[in-house]
Amino acid sequence: MEALLMVLIEALLSGVLEYMDSMLLNLVPMAFYAEQFLDQMLGRDVISELFNILFSFGVSLIILKFIKKGFDTYILWIDGDADTDPILYLTYLVKALVVAISFPTLYGWMATIVQNLTDKLLNIISQGVVVDFTSIITGIVSKGLLTGIVGVIFFGCLLYLYVKFLQTGLEILILRLGIPVACVGLVDSDQGVFKTYMQKFFQAMITVMLQIALLKLGLALVLNGHLIWALAVIVMALRTPKFLQEFIILSGGQGGGMMKAYHATRLVQMVKGVMK
Repeated sequence: MEALLMVLIEALLSGVLEYMDSMLLNLVPMAFYAEQFLDQMLGRDVISELFNILFSFGVSLIILKFIKKGFDTYILWIDGDADTDPILYLTYLVKALVVAISFPTLYGWMATIVQNLTDKLLNIISQGVVVDFTSIITGIVSKGLLTGIVGVIFFGCLLYLYVKFLQTGLEILILRLGIPVACVGLVDSDQGVFKTYMQKFFQAMITVMLQIALLKLGLALVLNGHLIWALAVIVMALRTPKFLQEFIILSGGQGGGMMKAYHATRLVQMVKGVMK
């Protein structure tokens, strides 16, 4: 029975081997510039056309929001303070348009910085070691049934991490496409949804960087024979988005109101406990 299970485990790991080599190629560009791979797979330039449409839509919304806000404030007197200098609202409009127009360039700079930082982290972790999946699988199979089962779980988590990684890359792409629409919030003094939107954006980019670093660390641990530690690292990589949410709190909008209501409720409960 054990021999049969080992044959099955070896077959599973050998099947996974076909995907491992291609998985580690172009991880960072795939996350930060997913449109290049999507256009290549679709055979036409789809994402650029979507960006142009959403950019025109976002700029139109910014201008309409500025006109409506000025009309409600200075003519109908139902929104804001009519004594506010109109130059201030004009500054909000200019800021929204500048951010919407210049964001592709700003994103390119930011992606380059994050990519360079990720490359430095990977160089420290790997130290030039080339990952040979054939030798890894051979070593796992040769150490018995328990190690083989842990190895199957490890590579299963690795495949799932790769899918989640692609999902995060798509999230970054969608956030990039929606930036012109999110800039409508900059017309307001409190920045509207833009602040929360950018927090989500930075969280996704940090998630990519940490997941790639943890993936490489897990593979380095497997090469050194520490399969349990490698499994723990991969599980931690899968929990990275939830881990970041524990200290990157998205504020603003309905979520901010909900958080304030929650903290107020907790404060009332604490006061009641003290009084009792």
